[in-house]
Amino acid sequence: MDFLTVSATTLAVVVLLMVLTAIWSRVVGRVSVIDVTWGSAFVVVAVVCALFAGDWRSWLLVALTGVWGGRLAWHILKRSHGAGEDPRYEELLDGGGFGTAVRKVFLVQGLAIWLISLPLQAAAVVDVWAVWIVGLGVVVWAVGLYFEVVGDAQLAAYKARPKGEKPPVMDQGLWGWTRHPNYFGDACLWWGLWLVGGLASGWLPGLLTVVAPIAMTFFIRNVTGAKLLEKTMSTRPGWDEYAARVPLFFPRPPRRGRVADL
Repeated sequence: MDFLTVSATTLAVVVLLMVLTAIWSRVVGRVSVIDVTWGSAFVVVAVVCALFAGDWRSWLLVALTGVWGGRLAWHILKRSHGAGEDPRYEELLDGGGFGTAVRKVFLVQGLAIWLISLPLQAAAVVDVWAVWIVGLGVVVWAVGLYFEVVGDAQLAAYKARPKGEKPPVMDQGLWGWTRHPNYFGDACLWWGLWLVGGLASGWLPGLLTVVAPIAMTFFIRNVTGAKLLEKTMSTRPGWDEYAARVPLFFPRPPRRGRVADL
């Protein structure tokens, strides 16, 4: 199977998913439903690629992507049930209508999904070059999943505490290592998937697809994730002291004193 066929097919699938999501957003009146599609779309793309390839690595990628994407979609679906629009999207749209949402959200995220799925597409058309890199990728992916699962569990426990018994800012556990363990975990997951699907296919496929984890890391750190969320979080009491000693993204052991914003 040639890459152009796989690439064109996955692009068509992503376009269809974005159209369906845009319709869904009109029905419920919330652009933030795209966050549910975000994780689910990668799972669908992984399945399409595996159907083309039919080998063990592509189905491994389905499993790895499915754990991440399925968990993310379900988590966001539960969290957003009955809620209004996400403040991040309200700020991004700045009062614009459906056309603005199509241009700034659905088009951008659709293209991002297709671009970031390049390692999955490469694995569908190129045989495994180095099995040990597949193993390394699974390890990196597992580190990312740990940061996501443990970070979310710690945050849920913090939120469940009575208001008078918890500090104004969550700074325990992984949240004392990085202000956004879940977003850092996302980045690790996709660097792992790139190792499994991209670099394990050879140096050239690895170089041609490394844009995927770079783009994912950039988006979740600087655009739709950490920095955008901090615009609202930074108004909390005690935030400035917390931000002065805990890195924005890349974790490091807790310590006192001011640190660089990594």
